[in-house]
Parts: sequence; C-alpha cells; structure tokens
Amino acid sequence: MNKPSSSRASRTDWTRVKAMKDKDITPTTEHPEADVKHIVRGMVRRGLEPLPPKASISLRVDADVLEWFKAQGPGYQTRINAVLRAFKDASEQIQPAGGRGKKHRVA
Repeated sequence: MNKPSSSRASRTDWTRVKAMKDKDITPTTEHPEADVKHIVRGMVRRGLEPLPPKASISLRVDADVLEWFKAQGPGYQTRINAVLRAFKDASEQIQPAGGRGKKHRVA
C-alpha cells in the first residue's frame, strides 16, 4: 500500500520551462547566474571525491589565533579545518594511524 505524497503538487509550468531556450532565462538577484569559479571549485575539490562529513564541535582556541583566522576573511572555519587536516596528514606520514609511538604534546 503506497502512502500519498506529503509534498504539495508542483505549481511549476513544466511545459513552458521545457520549451524555454537559454536566452529566455534571465538571472534575478534571488537566483543569480552561477559563477564559473564556483562550479569549477566544486568539481576540482579533491578530484571529485566526496568530502568526508563534518562534525560540529566546541573548540577552545586562543583569542589571538581565532582573530587571525577571522581576519583572513570569510571561510575561517574551513581554513582552520585545513590546518588541522595538514597536521593530521603530516603526523600520519611520520607515524601511521593507530601506531603506538610516544605521544608528544604540542604547546
């Protein structure tokens, strides 16, 4: 037994949309034209491999460090993640994950 869809019926005139040519489509401020650099960035990122899921955490960092990252502009959390990933990757080259070497505290 199939449940009825909980979605409302589409009010889009699909016949008209399918008949439109590219020149008939005009970007609006609500839906601007896609910028090529954003499309390319999405395609080249990690060679089209899916990105691992992110975890939301609470992290305490020194105020001056956080301010420095924020001063670099939008995307500071992504840059912090990139620095942490680079440290992780470099550490794994020295000692593979799961290794039982001596732990060093970074000050």
